[in-house]
Amino acid sequence: MPDPLRAALVGAGHIARNAHLPAVHALAGAVELVAVTDADAQRAAAFAAEHRVPRAYADLSTLLDKERPDLVLVATPSATHAAITIQCLEADASVYCEKPLCASLAEHDAILAAERAGGGWCVPVFQWRSGSAARHLRDLLAAGTLGPPLLALCHTLWYRGPDYYAVPWRGRRDTEIGGATTTQGIHAIDLLLWLLPDWAEVTAGIATLDRDLETETVSMAQVRFASGALAGLVSSVLSPAERSSLRLDCRHATVQLEHLYQYDNADWTLTPAPGRPDPWAPPADEPASHTTHLARTVARLRDGSQPEDTAEDARRTVEFLTALYKSALTGAPVSRGGIGPDDPFYRSMWG
Repeated sequence: MPDPLRAALVGAGHIARNAHLPAVHALAGAVELVAVTDADAQRAAAFAAEHRVPRAYADLSTLLDKERPDLVLVATPSATHAAITIQCLEADASVYCEKPLCASLAEHDAILAAERAGGGWCVPVFQWRSGSAARHLRDLLAAGTLGPPLLALCHTLWYRGPDYYAVPWRGRRDTEIGGATTTQGIHAIDLLLWLLPDWAEVTAGIATLDRDLETETVSMAQVRFASGALAGLVSSVLSPAERSSLRLDCRHATVQLEHLYQYDNADWTLTPAPGRPDPWAPPADEPASHTTHLARTVARLRDGSQPEDTAEDARRTVEFLTALYKSALTGAPVSRGGIGPDDPFYRSMWG
């Protein structure tokens, strides 16, 4: 077996402590955490001491120079992701970066250029793709077992109150990038577009209701796919009765997912159309989690193959989110492929 990947962690906050660190611990023998850095050097040192990380660094440049990690886990505020990712790729490290990966299509394309020029891969953390039920559904759709998709509903109805937005970088366009759509709804949106990748046009509206923020607290969108299928999307941080849901109505069956932040097979149901067989039989029960997603990523990196989820593939989601904001801010539908380098929305989701 190859040696464990030597991993470094950038960011020592909540998501690092509660998602990335448990995932690394669960993969002992495949990946080992050798160093951590944070914008607050004291917090990095305290994190290293508490969690027995061998070394803490005051800055990323020194960490990369001294450690030469195989993999860097990025768990920092949203607007820092692109620059950190590019710096790590230029140091020939692979990157496992929290969502949103970047603030614009321009930043995304810069990440792709750095990835092509370097020796590592950029893997966005889209852990909802990793659950065994979602992978089974994708296989059924690809095989045509369910018939053509006709209608999709994708809802992220979460609640984020004053305590959440008390963190200084949240709720600001320059630091959080976006609100309910790019910070919360992105998980379900990416899952939908991973299952049905041929989106063609989006018409959207956003609003900042009941919170004193720069970013949106609710968005709604109608999506048309190249196949003719339609989808309705709602993302909210104003919903005390929280839930995440995805529904696909295909010719031969309806498939539904109801959960909150992490699902397993029990959260999915398939209802066949009258007279149709029930093909629902996921081969395993792997939850959609950082641990599952990182395990699949590490396995590919250790055998020298391309990760399943790449920055190239994730561009579809970034382009869609950009188009959603452009539609909402201009009041017009936006087609896929319509935002090029000369468009102000290419360099900022807010135009």
